[in-house]
Amino acid sequence: MIKKELTPADLGITPRDIYEQMGYGDATPDARTVAETEALTERIFSILRPRLCLFVTDGRLDTDANMLSVMGRDFSIGKIIARQLRGSERYAFFIATAGAEFERLQHQLKEEGDMVKIFIADSIGSVIAEKTADVMEKELENLLGSSGWHHTNRFSPGYCGWHVSEQQMLFPMFPEQPPCGVTLSESSLMSPIKSVSGVLGLGPDVRKYPYSCGLCDLKQCYKRKIIKKK
Repeated sequence: MIKKELTPADLGITPRDIYEQMGYGDATPDARTVAETEALTERIFSILRPRLCLFVTDGRLDTDANMLSVMGRDFSIGKIIARQLRGSERYAFFIATAGAEFERLQHQLKEEGDMVKIFIADSIGSVIAEKTADVMEKELENLLGSSGWHHTNRFSPGYCGWHVSEQQMLFPMFPEQPPCGVTLSESSLMSPIKSVSGVLGLGPDVRKYPYSCGLCDLKQCYKRKIIKKK
């Protein structure tokens, strides 16, 4: 298993990433919001310890039943993900998180009762989690090296027809518990909340493609935001 603790510099987060997550698109917020965001980003980065972990394993994909069987577990991943994983010869499971330190700061901001700061911090946390997952993909690419193998897009429980409850099967597969310090509630909510989990397919004949949002009806999916801003 690959396990890594990152620094804010590793994530390469820009103000534009944060503004887009806040809903500004290509626009720039007013001066007061910019100043508030900069100050809060600095405060967050001073305590931030994002983490990632991933492992690679064999598996069997049944595209007729839309099932992925791994380590004695059968994941009902849905037709969209099953189609995107076709041709995979192995599978990488991952968890990426903004970390407990960030979540404690979120709780502190809630106690302070400043709704603007709470909103900005929530946006920053979402960016941190996704950027940490991006670094995870780079770690995976380093692992594949010059083997000629590639990886698919990453897919998470709760999206594209894969029910979030199957995280209850996914998490125990990691050799270290709790993986990356992330735990699950009975309703499969991750803690810290700003965390991402999922799977990627690996093999010489798979590729990473632009997300095909036209195939999915999940309106609040963050990938739709990525498509809109391109």
